[in-house]
Amino acid sequence: MIDDDEDVLLAAKMLLKKQGHHVIIEKNPKKIPFLLNNDSYDVILLDMNFSKDITSGKEGFYWLEQILAHDPTAVVILITAFGDVEMAVRALKQGATDFILKPWQNEKLIATIATAIRLKQSYNQVDKLKKAKEMLEEQISKPFGDIIGDSGSIKEVFALIDKVAKTDANVLILGENGTGKELIARAIHQRSLRKDNSFVSVDMGAITETLFESELFGHKKGAFTDAREDRPGRFELANDGTLFLDEIGNLSMSLQSKLLSALQARVVTRVGANQAIPVNIRLICATNMPLHKMVQEGTFRQDLLYRINTVEIRVPPLGERVEDIPLLAQHYLAYYAKKYHKLVTTIASEALDRLKRYAWPGNIRELQHAIERAVIMTDSATLQESDFLLSRSLTSGPANNTLNLDEVERTAIAKALQMHNGNISKAADELGLTRASLYRRMEKYGL
Repeated sequence: MIDDDEDVLLAAKMLLKKQGHHVIIEKNPKKIPFLLNNDSYDVILLDMNFSKDITSGKEGFYWLEQILAHDPTAVVILITAFGDVEMAVRALKQGATDFILKPWQNEKLIATIATAIRLKQSYNQVDKLKKAKEMLEEQISKPFGDIIGDSGSIKEVFALIDKVAKTDANVLILGENGTGKELIARAIHQRSLRKDNSFVSVDMGAITETLFESELFGHKKGAFTDAREDRPGRFELANDGTLFLDEIGNLSMSLQSKLLSALQARVVTRVGANQAIPVNIRLICATNMPLHKMVQEGTFRQDLLYRINTVEIRVPPLGERVEDIPLLAQHYLAYYAKKYHKLVTTIASEALDRLKRYAWPGNIRELQHAIERAVIMTDSATLQESDFLLSRSLTSGPANNTLNLDEVERTAIAKALQMHNGNISKAADELGLTRASLYRRMEKYGL
């Protein structure tokens, strides 16, 4: 509430505190920009006349314009002792929510503020739904929403999904890159009691240190240079739904601490604001990193690991579910044939055999890309073995029996990279090479 009459401010604060409201009062309207940058408000009560001009309302209209320029969804109630119907109509046309005359009736003030708060809550809900709709449309546009497979190892994953889905237990999904960890997370959400609410996915490996809090917890307009509007974070968007944190093993220790605090308190505070926002989420995390080993090495917090891994699900690499390769290949074939308007319907048995003998260091994602390329390049209705550019060094069987030094070296490098999940430093140590030497050889062999 902004009013230059201190008695009015104190009387209003006492009345509204009895109603359970947290009230900020200010005599000087010039402090309005500071207040708006410092916190968020459900309702702003603004006097129309200050010391410079006690009857025209010009100051009130000026500050109303400034408030709405900062936040177009601000709920502002104008107050004056010199009001008339014409001024009230003008105030409403310029964006005020309501208009109250001094001296007010306490019941009237309380009822007006209650209505204004409900309006603000509806604005917040609309904003949240708008952001959630944008994320939902983005997620819907992603293909391959179903988990394909009939092997014993993937059936074990299905069984774990069914057991854990109906609970609110935190889940940690472990697996190599390209194994479909996000699909597992989505399957858990779709089978949970939260399925009618948002599934919000966050790639933790793609978030910089400086944007971490803004992305996860949200920010207020003006909190930093590019903060052009109030924005809810991913925690808020996932409220009553599921929050999926992918590549959580890539977080620095400082960011792990911030994440742990939010998970423990189940509240977030937007950057540039002071008001804590409670959140109710179901947490699912995923990584290809060895978190238990990282805890021993001191690079991952043990208390955070305990917080996120009530249940662990290991997703098998494609090499452990070879019998699923024909099903997956046919699935991607049908998708890309439709996408690229190609009359490709089958895969030759020799080609399927080659696909099954290939090591697939990139797992399902690599298979998907291989099928896509083959569909684009083929001129036949059937994909042949020659349509796939698969390294001989990563293919088992007769085609891999070679003493060619380049092929042997390439095989060794590929296996070391696969063994250490793409970690260059560890693969270089395994091979007895420097990082620079390994990079040169990877470039040479197209790895």
